[in-house]
Amino acid sequence: MGGDVLKLRGAAQFRQRIALATLAGRAIRIDDIRYDDEAPGLRPEEANFLRLIEKLTNGCAIEINETGTSLLYRPGVLAFSHAGEIKHDCGTARAVTYFLEGIVPLAPFGKRPLHVTLYGITNDELDQCVDGFRNVTVRLLKHFGLEEGLELKVLKRGAPPRGGGEVVFTCPCVRELKPINLTEEGFVKRIRGVAYATRVSPQIANRIVDSARGVLNKFIPDVYIYSDHFRGPDSGASPGYGLSLVAETTSGCCLGAERTAVPDDGATLPEEIGACAAKRLLQDLKHGGCVDSTNQWVLLLFMALCPEDVSRCRLGKLSDFTMAYLRLLQQLLGVTFKLRPDSETLTPTIIASCRGAGFSNIARGVR
Repeated sequence: MGGDVLKLRGAAQFRQRIALATLAGRAIRIDDIRYDDEAPGLRPEEANFLRLIEKLTNGCAIEINETGTSLLYRPGVLAFSHAGEIKHDCGTARAVTYFLEGIVPLAPFGKRPLHVTLYGITNDELDQCVDGFRNVTVRLLKHFGLEEGLELKVLKRGAPPRGGGEVVFTCPCVRELKPINLTEEGFVKRIRGVAYATRVSPQIANRIVDSARGVLNKFIPDVYIYSDHFRGPDSGASPGYGLSLVAETTSGCCLGAERTAVPDDGATLPEEIGACAAKRLLQDLKHGGCVDSTNQWVLLLFMALCPEDVSRCRLGKLSDFTMAYLRLLQQLLGVTFKLRPDSETLTPTIIASCRGAGFSNIARGVR
């Protein structure tokens, strides 16, 4: 099993553990993966994610025991072979953003720019939808120097349970990231959104828009929500609808929220979808910070991967996932964050700062 193997337990933060181990070049062993559940071991989406990691790296080794409750992962080299163009079927257990969130830490550090096409569910209530990833997460990464070539295109939408969506994610490779000082929240200057509908009447999207505007226009006049109705082969294999919102501030920060109709739940009216998404956005804005709760861990991760300089950011209320992720960053990257409460703003927030691990892209220099 090797000497320098970090031993972890449980199934929590599975994708993040694999991604960080790949970046750190450190073997990990995960034991007791749902050993006391009715269905113990790795779930289909986790095994599928490991297959995607195999496509992104050269020389990785994965050993899984018979019950799937124990995993040994030895990372390979991020080469992005296949001329940088990778295609992967994500299945229908989780949305494509489940996989995107897992590989986005690896994307800037390959030998070539990453070009990956993912097939599956694009919008569901369990994972961040592709619109939120495109309008919030991707724009967040641009603060770290990832500018030209960073893009997510939605070619086909796919609602659960059968999916049928298709997205293309491209990311440039860089030598190193840029440290950030993202502490100015600013004021909300406008709210934008996408109300999407597939294999249902176009009026569904219009009803969602009217409902969301009815909530948001009480606070800000500049609200524009685009109705996105896919038809024919581009609409996937199942009917669905939902809303993704993003609030843009005067300091360039973006905070998002969303709500998607649950399959086979006839009680989820379009009006409820619009109002719920709007209230979720207002709740995140109430907590303050320069990033929403869904993307807190993404911001902290890229701060930890920056050069050996201090990065700072302002966060709202820390989610349970974020607090557990801070411990994982310390375990695998050796980066410790300093958290300082700041009560001088309208909403009490937290200033998070760290000295980056000095991570650099070695593969990029080998042409």
